[in-house]
Parts: sequence; structure tokens; C-alpha cells
Amino acid sequence: MNHPDLLPKLLSMPDVQSAPDHRELAIDQVGIRGLRYPLPIADRDGVQSTIADCSVFVQLPADRKGTHMSRLVELLEERAAPGAEPIGVATLRTLVDALVSRLDAPGGRLELAFPFFVRKTAPVSGIPSLLDYQAKLVGELDEGRYTQTIAVAVPVTSLCPSSKEISEYGAHNQRSVITITARTREPMFIADLLRVAEEEASSELFGILKRADEKFVTERAYDNPRFVEDLVRGVAARLDADPRLDAFVVEAENFESIHNHSAFARIARRM
Repeated sequence: MNHPDLLPKLLSMPDVQSAPDHRELAIDQVGIRGLRYPLPIADRDGVQSTIADCSVFVQLPADRKGTHMSRLVELLEERAAPGAEPIGVATLRTLVDALVSRLDAPGGRLELAFPFFVRKTAPVSGIPSLLDYQAKLVGELDEGRYTQTIAVAVPVTSLCPSSKEISEYGAHNQRSVITITARTREPMFIADLLRVAEEEASSELFGILKRADEKFVTERAYDNPRFVEDLVRGVAARLDADPRLDAFVVEAENFESIHNHSAFARIARRM
């Protein structure tokens, strides 16, 4: 409910945040962290609703005492409203520009971490199901230069080449997670990155598998053994050849089925 009689009182209230600060120390990042908000996310296959863990920061000049935290939440509220433009790799820059403009800040940073769902089809039965991934979009404007990164954590199956080679039958396998963090020169879909990870694994995962599908996935993994080193090298080689990317980090962790520890590998280029 609107209260027009309150408007004069609100306009006359002191704006302490905009007051000067005698210490004259600029702040690199000030804002909010850990705000969960329902947001529409646009990607290659359309728009999906998800719950994002949001961090929103601006740079604060040395002569200003504080920033207006409520405006940071208002920015996300507008994007959560029905009919609002969804957030995606191609539109994140406009949101960061709106952030620094609204706060009259020299720079700003927006981080959105969220579960990202893909509808997949079982390889034999054709049964559809959703599989969830962890994704993150980061946009930052600093000294007039904009940078954007996409991160995705992709669960896959890996089967040990050594175990297959030395065993008379069978081979140990495990669930693995391949994490890609990529700084882009031009828009690139989240779905594109996660497919690279899945295609370089022994096998991808599915939400629903019938017996015929399970047989297919098991045999596919056996025919495509991968060390943790193979996982990061395969993904890195493909990312390094992609002109849309400026820099990247690839990490793989195998949650070993025959050890009580994980195997890990990492490749970073230009980050």
C-alpha cells in the first residue's frame, strides 16, 4: 500500500551513506553476499527458473562514507519480477552496467551461483529426465574494462585405464567432477561448456536409466577409460582451440572407489 503522506518525510531524511569520510580510503568491493533470489536464467535451450546465490558489490570512492545496500537488492528484484528480461551470458553486461549506474560507482561486480538443469535423453530407452549441474556467472567492471567468466561443475563417470589393463576382468570406476572456469571474449552458453566436459569423460550421467541404458553406459565407460590427467587434458585442448575463450581453468576430481582419497588434476591457461 502506498502512503503519499510519507514521501515528504522520506525526502527530508538525512542520507548518511553519501556523506564524506575523513579517512579518504577507497574500498575495492562493498555490497551484499549470500542473498538467495529466484531468477530466470537464459541459455542455449531457453529460459529456466532457478534459485541463485547472489553477491553484488560496487567500488566505493574515498570521499564517500557508504553505499546504498537496498539498491543492490532492488536490482535483482526487478529481474525476478514477472515478464522481466532473463539473465544470461549475453545479457550479464547490461546488469553490471545498471549496477554501477544506479550506485554511481566507478566499478562493480556481480556473482550468481545456481543449480542449472538440462533435460537429457537416456541413450537406449529414450526416457527424458533432468540432470542438475552447478553453474556460476560473474561479471565485473573495473577501470572501464569489463570481464566475464562462466563456471560449471559437471559430474561424470571415469574408468581407470590401468585397472582395465592389468585386470583379467572388470575395472574400477568412479564418479568424477570436472570444473571449468572460463573467461570469455564473446558470449558462450553454459550448456556448451558442460558438453565439452561430458564428451571428454568415460561416460556422461543421466537422471533416469533403465536396464538397457545401464548396460550401454557401463560398456561405454569400459570402452573409454580415462585417468584424471586425461580428463583435464582432453577438456583443456578443446578450450584452448576455442576462439570465444580468453582464458580458462580446468579441474578434475575423481572420488576413488578403491581408495579413501581423491585423485586431482588442474590446468590453467592465461587466468
